Amino acid sequence: MNISLDNIMPDGAASETMRHAMVASQLRTNAVSDQRVLVAMNTLPREAFVPAAQRAMAYRDTALPVAGGRAINLPMVTGRLLTEAYLEKGDRVLLIGAAGGYAAAILAQIVAEVVAVEEDASLAALAREALAGTANVRVVEGPLGAGDAEGAPYDVLVIDGAIEHVPDALVGQVRTGGRVVTGLVERGVTRLASGRKTDGGFGLSPFLDSDCVILPGFSSPQRFRF
Repeated sequence: MNISLDNIMPDGAASETMRHAMVASQLRTNAVSDQRVLVAMNTLPREAFVPAAQRAMAYRDTALPVAGGRAINLPMVTGRLLTEAYLEKGDRVLLIGAAGGYAAAILAQIVAEVVAVEEDASLAALAREALAGTANVRVVEGPLGAGDAEGAPYDVLVIDGAIEHVPDALVGQVRTGGRVVTGLVERGVTRLASGRKTDGGFGLSPFLDSDCVILPGFSSPQRFRF
C-alpha cells in the first residue's frame, strides 16, 4: 500500500523508534495479540494519519484531540478492538469512525475490503490523502450512525470509539454470523465490547474497561416513562 509521508515528522529514525516502543509498551502489554495487527501497527507511520498539529504526539498512549470536539483513539484501543474482531483474510469490514484512516490502513493489510465511514469533513479528507493508492479501502463521508448500506452485508463491524448503543441501521448491515467490536459508554464508564449477530438477535459482551474516545450521534433512545 502507498502511504503519503509528505509533511510528517522529519526524523524518520526517531519515528521508527517511537513506533516500535508503542508496540512493545502499549500493545503487547495490553493483550493486543493478533500478530497481523502487531505487524501492521509496527510498520505503518501513524503520524501520516493524524492532523499536522498532532504528529509529534502520534505515538503517545493517549487520545489525540482534533477539530469539532472529536479525538483520535488510543493505539491500544484500536489494537484491542481489531484483535477481538478475529479478522479473516476474506472479510469485508465496515469501519465506523475512520478519523484519519489509521485503523482502515491496519485493516487493509489483513482483510479483503474496508469501507471506512467518517462524518467530519477534515478527517475524511485526511484519510483519503493518507490512504491514496490503497485499493481495498473506500472512504465514505457521511453520518457515522448510517454506515454504508450500499455495500452491505459486511462480515465485521468495527466501531473505533465508544457509543451508548449500536443503531439498528448498523446491525442490519452485518451478515448473520458477522462479528461486531465497539467501545461502549455505560453510566459514564467507557469499555470495549464484542459480539456476533445471530438469527436470534444481536448482543455485546464487554471485555475490558478502558479509556476510549466517544463518538457523537449515538445516544441511547429515550425510554418512555409514565
